[in-house]
Amino acid sequence: MAITVQNFIKLANLYNQIAMIMSAICVQKGGIDIENYAGRFFAADVLEYVYEYGRRLMDANKNLPGDVVDVINRFGQQYERVKGLTTPTQKPLYEMTLDEFERVMNI
Repeated sequence: MAITVQNFIKLANLYNQIAMIMSAICVQKGGIDIENYAGRFFAADVLEYVYEYGRRLMDANKNLPGDVVDVINRFGQQYERVKGLTTPTQKPLYEMTLDEFERVMNI
């Protein structure tokens, strides 16, 4: 995938759609906090990818429009808030026992 503004916009729209769907799921499941939703790890990974893509776009193209730079910076701020989003034991989900997984996912 070439690093272009158009591709960045597509990735940003993908992340925004994921965030909207997650919000809707949380409401449908009785208003659970998004911080307690099991898909929060996936959303954090997508956000990291989008921000990293935007950062590379800024490095490759010094003449980006100001609004694109602002969006990239906003994704960076969002990513800073969630980059520490890990399991309490720092174990990958696939290495957890069922009890550990249920505790992390607030099941």
